[in-house]
Amino acid sequence: MACTLYFVRHGRTLFNERRIIQGWVDSPLTPEGEEQASRVGRYVRHAGIRFDHAYASTLARTHQTIERICDLPFERVPDLREWSFGEYEAERVDLMPPRPWGDFFKQFGGEGEEEFSRRVNDALVRIMRRPGHEHVLAVSHGSASLAFMERWRDAGDTRYTDVPGNCSLVRYAFDGEGFSLEEILEQEDMRSVLGE
Repeated sequence: MACTLYFVRHGRTLFNERRIIQGWVDSPLTPEGEEQASRVGRYVRHAGIRFDHAYASTLARTHQTIERICDLPFERVPDLREWSFGEYEAERVDLMPPRPWGDFFKQFGGEGEEEFSRRVNDALVRIMRRPGHEHVLAVSHGSASLAFMERWRDAGDTRYTDVPGNCSLVRYAFDGEGFSLEEILEQEDMRSVLGE
């Protein structure tokens, strides 16, 4: 039986606003980020989506986001954390090299791209293989969203090549072995559906 994963990037944070690299360093949601997360919650209720389980990374910005989406208790999963950028964390975004980053951050105490992508992917596969996980919400981060999407989108699909926006909602089907990307809803899509 196919199950559904709803993957959400956290809401806009103070560091997003100030263009500071977050990684494993935390930053609170801005009022805009809080509203984005609340909008996802309104959209979910409007669409009649009912989650049976909820997960977030161990970083507070994902907790602030998930608490505005649903009332379920959620499990904190370290492997859903953002890419570790090592010494680059809390520095200006302008210092980052262009993508793909490959192993660039390893020399600064961070993670390599394959290591990071495998960590996030394996965590979501483990979660979705748990019994009774038919409609799962996972709140994570921008680079985690992109890495997971790149792993599972069809090779010829050129629609989704950038980091999903803050509080985007990406729906995947899971067949027990792998994922297929079904839909990406950005904030403007949700506003349109909700008539906001």
